[in-house]
Amino acid sequence: MNVTLEEANRIAAGAIAKAEEIGIKINVAVCDGGGRLVAFQRMTHAMWAGSFGSQGKAIASAAFGRPSGDLTERANHPTLRGIVAAEGDHMMLGQGAVPIIRDGVTIGACGVGGGTAQEDEDCARAGVALL
Repeated sequence: MNVTLEEANRIAAGAIAKAEEIGIKINVAVCDGGGRLVAFQRMTHAMWAGSFGSQGKAIASAAFGRPSGDLTERANHPTLRGIVAAEGDHMMLGQGAVPIIRDGVTIGACGVGGGTAQEDEDCARAGVALL
């Protein structure tokens, strides 16, 4: 069971709507439960570096089934560093992504990059709330 393309596009649209509401430009990535990209949107004039951040945070959130910001404090722990390295260094353990959970199972995650860490998470939460 994974997030569908239709769901991923709805989540991305919700994240973008929140970004427009608060006046920021974002990149939004929605991945499946295995951290593979399902949908990606980049708002006009959003910083290009946010494309990497949004995906990296989504991968981390999907991998651990929790908001990526919950991992920040322990980002330098040897176990987490090892997991990130073994995964290929794509994960980013910073705030800005939330998991998509259905029936107690993590089926994906939404990651956002472009605003402050809190703005990114707020946009990701707004998108996921549409499910």
